[in-house]
Amino acid sequence: MHMSDDPEFTIRALTTDDLDQYNALLRYAFQVTEQELMMTGWRDDDFVRSKFPILERADVLGCYDGDQLVSQFAVYPLQMNIHSEICSVGYVTSVTTYPEYSGRGLMRRLMYRSLVRMREKGQVLALLFPFSMPLYRKFGWEIISNKISYVVKDNQFVPQRKHEAPGYVRRVNWDNPGFIDLHLRFAMRTHGCILRSTAAWDEYWRWEVEDTNVAVYYSTDDRPLGYMVYIIKDDVMHIKEMIYLNREAKKGLWEYISAHYSMIDEVRGFTYHNELLAFDLEDGKITETIRPYVMGRIVDVAEFFDGYRCDPTEADVCFRFEITDPFLEWNNGTFDVLFHAGRAKVVTDVEPKYTVRMSINSLSTLLLGYMPASQLNWLEKLDGSPEAVQILDEVILHEIPYISDYI
Repeated sequence: MHMSDDPEFTIRALTTDDLDQYNALLRYAFQVTEQELMMTGWRDDDFVRSKFPILERADVLGCYDGDQLVSQFAVYPLQMNIHSEICSVGYVTSVTTYPEYSGRGLMRRLMYRSLVRMREKGQVLALLFPFSMPLYRKFGWEIISNKISYVVKDNQFVPQRKHEAPGYVRRVNWDNPGFIDLHLRFAMRTHGCILRSTAAWDEYWRWEVEDTNVAVYYSTDDRPLGYMVYIIKDDVMHIKEMIYLNREAKKGLWEYISAHYSMIDEVRGFTYHNELLAFDLEDGKITETIRPYVMGRIVDVAEFFDGYRCDPTEADVCFRFEITDPFLEWNNGTFDVLFHAGRAKVVTDVEPKYTVRMSINSLSTLLLGYMPASQLNWLEKLDGSPEAVQILDEVILHEIPYISDYI
């Protein structure tokens, strides 16, 4: 019903010939110029900047009133580490409609068409940076990651005991191969991390200011083990991203930050790890702000479960998942899932021992590791016996996704 075409409008994929209308719609919707975007520096303007993807690299559907583009929906094709399995995903952005066409269901139609295309391409998960959580929750999306902002004053990051990291730090160019490879190594071992293709790296740097620095920590045998991307402006060190493969690299990078003591008054940055920086500082009385960041929704439940990694130390168990998804009809139903030897699969010949009922929203946040079954049950977003909830939490892997990219 909700997918029937309105003869007044046509939907098609955009090409580079549509670039002028595409940019005009974005600029009208967000009331911002490219110069203003470039001047934002590293203020926390993820939402606005992420709405200007490069047309050639995104799968963009547009809704037309005659020859006029009036609504659009873009998806970046990416790869993501989901519990150590590299999966194809779609990162949604640039969801815009001219105000005079709002309330006519155009965005709903474009979202559905885009999710169908994602399913056809084997993209098992859809991601987005939401401008309205209630709106996207109506269509099956749920919170799956956090962003932590922190402020550390100069007298707090100066080490009261030497970190004694044995390696060294060097500043490198943006295109340094060791730096690029380091992120790939980090992504391959980090649940939720996006594997950055050349296009993703171009997007990463697209809004950077000129004075951006990349500092890499190397071990004593010259292996890159961690990096930080930062600028220093108005006596403040702004850290856009800091990743490390081990404890040594984290110590070394903070030792490098401490070496700037005479130059800066404070450090401001973001992290996406499920850890609090305050616990790691000698003076932990710092400001940290945790907020929900990226939302996700499973595109195809059966495909997502196929090979989904679970706890290999738990005994085999079969669950019946009764899923409600009023938006994508192929997900709205019952799935018998066997958890066996660290993997899951949908089965038809095994009698389920337990039954749980939930929405596609809850299933998405559960399987991504953001919210355990026990918490969803307490919030009345998952229904099942106490034993079923407990056993489900034992077989599901619980690690909040690390998602730092706001494509």
